[in-house]
Amino acid sequence: MAPRAPGSPLGRLSISAKIVVGLLLAGIVAAVYLVVFFADVDGQISQAIASEQTLRGDLQKAEEAKIAYQRDLEDKTRRQQLEREQRKVLPDEAETPSFLAAVQGVATTSGVSLSSYQPQDEVMDEYYIRVPMSLTFVGRFHQVARFLFGVGQLDRVINIEDIQITQTTDPVTREVMLEVKCLATAFRAKKAGETGGSKAGRGRK
Repeated sequence: MAPRAPGSPLGRLSISAKIVVGLLLAGIVAAVYLVVFFADVDGQISQAIASEQTLRGDLQKAEEAKIAYQRDLEDKTRRQQLEREQRKVLPDEAETPSFLAAVQGVATTSGVSLSSYQPQDEVMDEYYIRVPMSLTFVGRFHQVARFLFGVGQLDRVINIEDIQITQTTDPVTREVMLEVKCLATAFRAKKAGETGGSKAGRGRK
């Protein structure tokens, strides 16, 4: 009688042992799957965290850039406002019509009568250009004083020089009036290429 071939080791196990072995194999497979799965998830989480940190950094830079832009915009607005204010005081052009309009406006509000005006030649100074205009106006004493005060309150700098006052009489009311002849001098900024002149050139030309 031929000897019986030996069976597989698993075949010699009892049913309960086979169940245990099956459970162990299933546990090993599950453990390997979980390790691989969670390793991938962990990598995705790490990548998401790194991406979030990058986005937070970009957001912070964007906020800083926004603050810097707002600050530059406010500075630009202030500079433009300051430039507009400076141009009122010292414009780039002679602006004779606006010069005359300002003087006429003060004359009207103060009550004096501006009887004549004559623009004079500009006078070159070291840092600016003088824009003189000879004026003749008539009014009562308090009106003349109010006119001179009002000219001094204008945004544009205007000097009143060479004042000559004579007494006159109103032909209708026979009231004593003052006739004032003077030189009203405004100023403008120098343009590129204009060279400085002598301060002795001040006054009428």
